[in-house]
Amino acid sequence: MLKNIPPILGPELLSTLRAMGHGDEIVLADANFPAEFLGPMTIRADGLSVTDMLDAVLTLLPLDQYVEETAIGMQVVGDPAARQPIDDEFEAIIARHEPDKRYSKIERFAFYDRAKTAAAIIQTGEARLYGNIILKKGVIRPGA
Repeated sequence: MLKNIPPILGPELLSTLRAMGHGDEIVLADANFPAEFLGPMTIRADGLSVTDMLDAVLTLLPLDQYVEETAIGMQVVGDPAARQPIDDEFEAIIARHEPDKRYSKIERFAFYDRAKTAAAIIQTGEARLYGNIILKKGVIRPGA
């Protein structure tokens, strides 16, 4: 155990977050997400919700300040304007950690394509549908 690090962040995930550079992306995925065969390393977080994982990851990971899309969810198939209850939770968690960043969504297969190039995929036990989000890492400025 370490001070000030959420205990749900295990050593493999901490190492991955630390190794990521500016602009790298990481996927936090629900239990239905096809993580294992997309290509990136899959870090299992069975039994944990994606919202708890998002809250923990954002205690350490800065979001990119130079691009529009820094926290990207998956649109509902057949109804891209639809909102799921989990969208409100994603937005609230992001606002708590990164008040100047916004949450956006992209089409399902565009999400999968982007996930294929991620640094890693964290597969949670999240049962709610569309519980998937991509985070783009930013920078930590000197003295911060």
